[in-house]
Amino acid sequence: MIPPGRRKVPAISRPTSKDVAQEAGVSQSTVSLVLGGKWTGRVSPATARSVRIAAERLGYRPNKAARNLRLGTTRTVLLMVPTLTAPFFGPVYTGAARVAARHGFGVVVSTWPEDDPAGTGETVDRTPRNGPWASPHEAIDGILASSMAASTTATTVGGALREYRLTPAVMLDSGPAGDRVPTVDFGVADGMRAIVEHLAALGHRRIGHVAAAVDQWTFRTRADALTAAVTALPGGTVTRASCMIDVTSAKDAAGRLLDRSDRPTALVCDDDLIAAGAYKAARARGLDVPADLSVTGFDDVLLATALEPELTTVRLPAEELGTQGMTALLDLLAGRRPPPRTLPGELIVRGSTAPPAPGDKDPRTP
Repeated sequence: MIPPGRRKVPAISRPTSKDVAQEAGVSQSTVSLVLGGKWTGRVSPATARSVRIAAERLGYRPNKAARNLRLGTTRTVLLMVPTLTAPFFGPVYTGAARVAARHGFGVVVSTWPEDDPAGTGETVDRTPRNGPWASPHEAIDGILASSMAASTTATTVGGALREYRLTPAVMLDSGPAGDRVPTVDFGVADGMRAIVEHLAALGHRRIGHVAAAVDQWTFRTRADALTAAVTALPGGTVTRASCMIDVTSAKDAAGRLLDRSDRPTALVCDDDLIAAGAYKAARARGLDVPADLSVTGFDDVLLATALEPELTTVRLPAEELGTQGMTALLDLLAGRRPPPRTLPGELIVRGSTAPPAPGDKDPRTP
């Protein structure tokens, strides 16, 4: 009931394609062809122009939700990442979203339903989650699955997220998958070899590895490549301590290596955040970086240049990972089979590496 003294305001109706058709003097199907960009060869240019003018005059905008419902698609891609707190995954989203937007898709982000998937010490509920959708396989058109755990990779996306097993997917930074699912990976093994080559040229032979205690292909590959490259050096040795991807945990792990009688002359860290913990461990023991100890990271996030001295690290093109992943997924949705792609990293030499102290230098090096 309308209170006394107040007038009922008539609802403003949204113009429809029927209104546009009447305004332009054509059928609704002609309006759909023109505004859907499918009129060439079926509608005259003059008629197409009349339809567009009528739509603009009426302020008509196509109802994308209704269109998607008719087509059986939401034009939505799900980007699955291990954690939302790591700075690395922001650029991955940016790259994916930029390509998606150009093709009329949106990207939503969620985390893997795994126990502590990123090695942060946080526990994540393992109960399968559908997010805001009652029927996820109907609400999501495709998945970009980033940095999956090794146990997940063995059974592809369907093993980790059973409710999405029928959804097209591309794996990012999760390792080769044969013919099962398209992949886009980083060349992390080459990145580790570049670090070892750099340290060896400086004269380092005793290398400590502050390794991420995370069951993912990328970290297992880094460890394997580092071990192989160092042990191939004359007199090369590797000692290893594991930690969560957290400054405090990394400081403790680096400290265990620095307290050894055969203290490493260089610490190779699996992540730039781990390197920050290594800096703290060195300074707590009165060691100068890089005069007494060289430190390297991996990823080249903003933290790398916030540290003092700035961190020598391997730059991984995170935004390009999202770009290439989304491109591959669009190929997959179009019925094509995208080939595996590998994105190379780049060694960025800064102030955290130097020749070992004279008493620590291997006599076999120049």
